[in-house]
Order: sequence, then structure tokens, then C-alpha cells
Amino acid sequence: MIRKIIHIDEEKCTGCGLCADACHEGAIEMVDGKAKLVREDFCDGFGDCLPNCPAGAITFEEREAPEYDENAVKKAKEEKKMEEIKHEHHEGGCPGSKMMRFEHNEQAETPVTTGKPVSRLGQWPCQIKLVPTEAPFFDGAKLLIAADCTAYAYANMHEDFMKGKVTIIGGPKLDAVDYSEKLTEIIKNNDIKSVTIVRMEVPCCGGLQRAAEIALRNSGKFIPWQVVTISRDGQILD
Repeated sequence: MIRKIIHIDEEKCTGCGLCADACHEGAIEMVDGKAKLVREDFCDGFGDCLPNCPAGAITFEEREAPEYDENAVKKAKEEKKMEEIKHEHHEGGCPGSKMMRFEHNEQAETPVTTGKPVSRLGQWPCQIKLVPTEAPFFDGAKLLIAADCTAYAYANMHEDFMKGKVTIIGGPKLDAVDYSEKLTEIIKNNDIKSVTIVRMEVPCCGGLQRAAEIALRNSGKFIPWQVVTISRDGQILD
């Protein structure tokens, strides 16, 4: 197709890299000290890179070029962010805290079709203390904040609460930590669609609920949320 796309004059390019930094889609990279348009289908033609080029090496041109592929750009951004987070949070750290994302076919994989319970955990890690405050799996997520005892008390935790959600768990009394600050950062810095808090009826679980409520308030966002309380014998109380 004929469309507007950027052109980089290699002779004028000084290799400063400002245009690559300004290109949010990742269409420009530095190759052998020069800026290159490496993915034409990543260039949206808006030209955020133009005013950042001090050498005037970037201009627009109308020519045959692949159509801008927004989905491919989003996928590349997510993969890049995953790699950055892995490096920041897990370089030299515990191998068990390496970030992973799990894809479940929720239509095909059910206890009825498989004949056995199905895991609905969508990501790793799931401990509040270990999970990063920003991660691709939080984007557009329905967030489940669960007291760690609930999965043992309530038999159908995966199907009734974890399915379709990003699950993070903790035990404020045993961890001896206030989760409110980290939960605030998670809710504030990501596109969280809803929050479900699942706690036990015991008083110590009140700390998890309070931390989540403080985080919701301090995030400055209006997000639908609910609290579900589980009894010690595995019943839903409210």
C-alpha cells in the first residue's frame, strides 16, 4: 500500500540515538552507529522521532510500505517489557522467582473435560513479596488478592475465584509486612480492571483486606472491588 512513512538520511545521521528512544513502537534501531528503520510495519507515520533528530536526518515520504501492524507492535512491546523485568528483578536472584506467564484454554480445559482439577494460575510468581509492581500480565487484569490460607480452606478456589484473574497471595501476619505500599504501586501503575479480595474469617486476615483497601484509595483510581470471606471450614460467609 502507498502510505506516509519516515525516511532516514544516513549521511546526515550522527548516531545520537535520540530518534530510536523517541520511537515508542520500536521501528527504529541503532545499527553500526546509524539509525535504521528496521520494521516498516512498526512505523505508524506519526513522526514522534522527527523533532528529536538534531541533525534533521528524518523526513516523511509517501511510498509503498507494509501497513502499520498495531498488534505486532503491542506483542513486541510486551516481550521487551517481560525481558526488562526479568533482568531487573531476577538477575542473580532466586531461580524460583523467575517471571512466567501461563496460557490456559478455559473453554477446553475444565474439570468436566479433563476429569481432574485444572490449574487457573495465570502467572508466576504469585507471592505479593515476589511479584513485580509492573508486569505485562497486569495489563487489563482482573486482580485477585488472596490470603494464602484460602486456597486450602476453600476447595474450589481455582474455578470460583482464580479463573480469568491474575492471582497474588500473601499472609500479612506471617510475613510481618504491610502490603499496602506495594499493592498501591501495582494498582496505580497498571491497567487493573477489578479487584477481588478473598480472606479468611480470622482477624489476622483483616490486615490483607485493609492493605488492599488502602491501596485502592491511594491509587487515585475508581476500580470495582469486592471482599469475599471464607470460613475455617471452607464456606463462603459473604
